[in-house]
Amino acid sequence: MQILRSIALRARRNELLWRYAFNFAPTMAYRRMALSNEGERVLQGLNRDGIAMTSVSALLGECSLFDELAFTVERMERERAGNLALARGGADNVDSIGTKRFLVQLLGDRPSLEVGSIFARVALRHEILAVVNNYFNMYARLRDYNIWHNFVTSTAPRESQLWHRDREDLFIVKVFVYLSDVDEQAGPLTYAPGTHRKGPVRQTPESFDEKGVKRSSDIQMAKVVAAERWIRVIGSRGTIVFADTHGYHKGGHATGRDRILYNCMFTSPASESKEWFIRPSSSPGFDDVARTVAVASPRTRLWLTLPAPMLRNSG
Repeated sequence: MQILRSIALRARRNELLWRYAFNFAPTMAYRRMALSNEGERVLQGLNRDGIAMTSVSALLGECSLFDELAFTVERMERERAGNLALARGGADNVDSIGTKRFLVQLLGDRPSLEVGSIFARVALRHEILAVVNNYFNMYARLRDYNIWHNFVTSTAPRESQLWHRDREDLFIVKVFVYLSDVDEQAGPLTYAPGTHRKGPVRQTPESFDEKGVKRSSDIQMAKVVAAERWIRVIGSRGTIVFADTHGYHKGGHATGRDRILYNCMFTSPASESKEWFIRPSSSPGFDDVARTVAVASPRTRLWLTLPAPMLRNSG
């Protein structure tokens, strides 16, 4: 059994098998989703560098969705002020590697997937899904959403504050929406362009073991991608970032001010990612393929559950 699993894992790293065997149905059913001029610009940057920036106003237009998101998070912050203060007190604890004591997820470690919530509605916006699905060139699945509050720390970078790559899939797109201004002192996301699967960089940086997880220092990363090429995503409240986090990145080392952001994660439907959501007993229904696939349970066999008319009319 272990041998078979090892063979399957190697097969998943082959892009042709990953796409046309493990993700056959969402790939073959896919029809390119329409994008605005700004969406096309973002997609081009994401394809080229593995990361792209835009803003709520530029990509989504003047809509109330961001205002609702910001209002909801501000209310949650007020309601949990006491717990946040307690958590802040342990942010510098370097003896708890693996727990990210410098970060609080306001929706908990396993948020409930509620398609009517503001957190799901942001992820399922056409403008967001169109960039994500066109990047994958298949219908992708929403695997997580949350609100991150990074505390200021006085310690050296550790855990995800060091260079690493996510390993849930060959392509992994995370979408970040800044709910606070993020400058150098707020621990901006920093990305090594071209280290994603679509990029030209194939060299793996030297690394060290941090309690079973491979991490790289700035010196080690600079030997692969020069430091002056790193993309630091500094932006004001309302900035939106798309990043393929299978490429090398780091972030959240806030030294002067807290960082608060919304994030959601997409993988291919066949990804064996950890289940982050507490899901409803039945998958919610939508009248379009993109959202239907996005919220489907990982155990769903898409080629059996998607109605034939939906596959034919997926454009």
